[in-house]
Amino acid sequence: MNNKDTNLKEKLRQALASTIRVISDDLVVKKKNKEIKESEKFDFFELNNLSNKTDFIKARAEADSSAVRKKFSNDKIYKKNLPTNSNCKSLYAIAEKIRYEILGGNMLKGIEKNLKENYNQMINLKRKDQLKTKEDVPVAEAFELYMLKKFYNLNLNPHSSKMLNFWEKDFDESINKHAKFLKENFENQNIYSSKFSKILQEMDIFQTEENEEDKKENQNEGQNNPSNDDHESDSEEKKDENNEHETEANLDSDYDIDEYKLDEELVDTESDQQNSEQIIQKKNLNDLNLEYKIYTTKFDEITKAENLEKADEANKLRKTLDQQLIGFQDVVTKLANKLQRQLLAKQNRAWQFDLEEGLLDSSKLPRVIMDPYNSLSFKKEKDLDFKDTIVTLLIDNSGSMRGRPITIAAICADILSRTLERCSVKVEILGFTTKNWKGGKSRELWNKNLKPKTPGRLNDLRHIVYKGADTHWRQSKNNLGLMLKEGLLKENIDGEAISWAYSRIKKRKEERKILMVISDGAPVDDSTLSVNSGDFLEKHLKKMVKFIELKTEIEILAIGIGHDVSRYYNKAIKITDVNELGDVMISELSSLFDNKKKFN
Repeated sequence: MNNKDTNLKEKLRQALASTIRVISDDLVVKKKNKEIKESEKFDFFELNNLSNKTDFIKARAEADSSAVRKKFSNDKIYKKNLPTNSNCKSLYAIAEKIRYEILGGNMLKGIEKNLKENYNQMINLKRKDQLKTKEDVPVAEAFELYMLKKFYNLNLNPHSSKMLNFWEKDFDESINKHAKFLKENFENQNIYSSKFSKILQEMDIFQTEENEEDKKENQNEGQNNPSNDDHESDSEEKKDENNEHETEANLDSDYDIDEYKLDEELVDTESDQQNSEQIIQKKNLNDLNLEYKIYTTKFDEITKAENLEKADEANKLRKTLDQQLIGFQDVVTKLANKLQRQLLAKQNRAWQFDLEEGLLDSSKLPRVIMDPYNSLSFKKEKDLDFKDTIVTLLIDNSGSMRGRPITIAAICADILSRTLERCSVKVEILGFTTKNWKGGKSRELWNKNLKPKTPGRLNDLRHIVYKGADTHWRQSKNNLGLMLKEGLLKENIDGEAISWAYSRIKKRKEERKILMVISDGAPVDDSTLSVNSGDFLEKHLKKMVKFIELKTEIEILAIGIGHDVSRYYNKAIKITDVNELGDVMISELSSLFDNKKKFN
């Protein structure tokens, strides 16, 4: 990148930050009693990768969306009305996002133009995959299209219309009759979000076979008592106000979803307590890394998988992965479905009946009509113990994983991602390797500087994001095929990879965070180990894992393929046959959510 490009991108960053400050009226953030420069507070889009008009449109739209969120969306009201059902939360986030963006568009036509251009661009860039059933279209993705069509009056292209067709009838049945009321209350966030929360939680699509009776109960309530919608909304609002402290403690959802989200640094500043904990953890992590020496990070690389190969080649690799998946999918899919049923059962709404106070139990009204001396019956929704969850899969991309191991790891990551996404559990898929076999440019620089002793890590790292936590599986499916790319798999420096994965997951707002490492043995890099002590990389790995296990709330576990990794991880499983990987990954995740089974 030349100096001219750097200057242009810095000017763009400053322009976006200034725009946000002006639109939102209140974006002064202080850190350690010093005001941060506006250009440093936000990173709405990876401006270093800004290369065409598409990227520029997206950057402007994200800046505008962030500004109007600050201006029109109150975080306390958002959390107060947040649905208790985990499946509803992502849809509630989309509904709120559309609300404040419409208000922003009504305020300034330039904002409306930027947002609509970006949405049209997003719709046109959706993958043209074969769509056969509802399962091929994530409900959150379909709901976003529905909201854009219904409330934003955006025209969908044929492919997006086909995606929406699978779900549109379900959405219409629940939302159509309330559409006018919602539109009239765009400016009143409390009324709008309270109503939308109630609508979403009563949607049939979030009811399952295990709760069939409750499903019928909710349907009867909606059909028999339509005139009480506003009254019940008020009742829920009062109930939420009484439990406000509990709600705010448990619900830290970040409601700019997918690729449209605020810079994590700004979000972190919202909680002083969270900041204090993070500062302490960062200090501990820095102390831990003092003993681990790195010769240079100048040539290291963190890249998105799609940047490793052209789209045509990525499509070919994905087809190769799909062919491999044919003979392996049946067993893993059955296990994945079992995990899905288990998670959905935990997320289902459950009600307590025959109470003296709560929501009116409409199913008992006929007996009151028949005999007025019968007392009214009320019900309350039980608290759920299922927390918002993110799972990070960190996959060893070393040369020893070549062939069957990396193929099955990619297949399992693919299937787990789809399964957990259906249950509103966010999944991030990361890979780690090096750019070269023999130290690369780092070693060349070391040689040029007369080979100083014990240089520390001496190779160029390559960390790969195959799927971001806020990216839908459909948008990332081709990336997973890139694990099969010839020449990608080289050395593995596990300690730094775990440190990187930790730094990403710790910034997330989910209450529960799980890091699953899939590796086939000890960290190995010939270039590094040839000029340092033989246990240099192992010591750092052990310290890094121990830090996460003892000093953080992140749950870390590892699966060793053909090797026992229990000497590094307290929670570790060894598999002798790579074909066991899918079974073990799913069963261990299942045991984590079940909280009954313990690790071997």
